[in-house]
Amino acid sequence: MTRPLHISDEVRALAPGFGHLVIEAHGLTNGPSDEAGSALLDEATRRLVERLDGRAPQDDPHIAAWRAAYTAFGTKPSRTRNSAEALAKRALADGGLPRINRLVDLYNALSVAHLIPVGGEDLDRIQGDMRLVRARGDEPFVTAAGGAEVVEHPEPGEVVWCDDRGVTCRRWNWRQGVRTRLTEDSVSALFLLERMAPMTLEELTTAGAELAEALQKACPDARVEIGEVWSQ
Repeated sequence: MTRPLHISDEVRALAPGFGHLVIEAHGLTNGPSDEAGSALLDEATRRLVERLDGRAPQDDPHIAAWRAAYTAFGTKPSRTRNSAEALAKRALADGGLPRINRLVDLYNALSVAHLIPVGGEDLDRIQGDMRLVRARGDEPFVTAAGGAEVVEHPEPGEVVWCDDRGVTCRRWNWRQGVRTRLTEDSVSALFLLERMAPMTLEELTTAGAELAEALQKACPDARVEIGEVWSQ
């Protein structure tokens, strides 16, 4: 059974069209970016271009729904983009998508291909249960600046993912913290796919199945489990 995630009533009220799907994987083998991951990223960019058909990412209905959710908790979506929109813009730019490591490249490709926010957390670094809440403003968030780790704090009312030690991702899915991110040494992971209506639950399920299949192909000895779709 996949680890349960908890969505606060405040977030439920803020975004009634929200839903998510969790995939857990154990026995993974990560490493530096490789040709297989690079090919997935290039194919994802091709699928994105086909989907947008000349439109900007923010004009896609799913991204527009995420922008509305960001606006609802007081963040300017044109300045602070959800992870799917940010990746899509990079995919369409001259430099293309970044290469990080095998697992991150894999879920970034899935995110771009389906234009859906996808996150990956190292299960061995998560402390307690994961919760999606509106921040008090004093929770610690470990990030990096100038090559060193620094501690920041979210704005009061900001939507954040957190565990028992602090914030793991700020502004819903805008910026992941360094404490729980997937590194080349990660062997167990939680992948989180997040959807807003009008993306259907069937589309969310399809994206999850594609990610699970790609994980199993990249790590044949891993145990990959798809959780149930959560939607209010």
